[in-house]
Amino acid sequence: MIVAGIDVGGKNVHAVIMNDGKILAKVGETSGMDKAKAAEEAYEDALKQARLERKDVIRVVATGSSGKRVTFADGYIADAAADARGIIRLIPTARTVIDVGAEEGRAIKVSPEGKVLDFAINEKCAAGTGTFVDTMARALEINVEEMAKISLNSTRSIPMNAQCSVFGESEVVGLIHQKTSKEDIARSVHDAIAGRVGSVARIVGLENDIVMIGGMARNVGFLDSLRKELQMEVTVPDNPDYVGAIGAATAAESGVTEEKVEAKVVEKEDIQEGK
Repeated sequence: MIVAGIDVGGKNVHAVIMNDGKILAKVGETSGMDKAKAAEEAYEDALKQARLERKDVIRVVATGSSGKRVTFADGYIADAAADARGIIRLIPTARTVIDVGAEEGRAIKVSPEGKVLDFAINEKCAAGTGTFVDTMARALEINVEEMAKISLNSTRSIPMNAQCSVFGESEVVGLIHQKTSKEDIARSVHDAIAGRVGSVARIVGLENDIVMIGGMARNVGFLDSLRKELQMEVTVPDNPDYVGAIGAATAAESGVTEEKVEAKVVEKEDIQEGK
């Protein structure tokens, strides 16, 4: 059975087409301002890659923060539900999923069947997202990839207390004026995000295997900081930013067109206190 999953986030859209569990095509593109148009274009590109037409696809399920804007989808499932289904398909031993994208960070406890057992999300604090890294990289006048790499060369950890991108940028500028090395500043940024994400993960409970997905899973500096923060091993699957789309396609394969998940929304105070 040929099915498709579309994951539309704040920064990117990912489309996956599968046939009996095998991935035929996967496309990732910037979502821009017009999310519906970006989803259409990504899906069309995926169809071309798979050499298929729309009529060949039995069912399409969307997910992501803008997933409900996918007008051609047959259904929509929550981000956490898609993550859980997708990660169990890729790594059956996964029990804790940490997903950090451009807009938010979330932690999910999953069952062996790919069901969400518990779910916490940090949507109040920009300092726990990929957008925060983008902003800090611009302040350092380097790209995100370089920032990730140089942080591994840091020789000391510097506390960063900012709770938003604006104050974080001011804090970074202050460190630059103090002649702090870019390596140490980069590490402090990643440590700050890891601390906030770690607090969210502890709310649902840490159980092996712990798997990191989302765009930030490609950031080696952040992964290093997160492993040190959790003091546990964190696995990253191939194509970590496609897990949501794979999960949506898996739902489509099972005939599921709607799945809601109630989340614990974590406030700034909870993150600061490490609740």
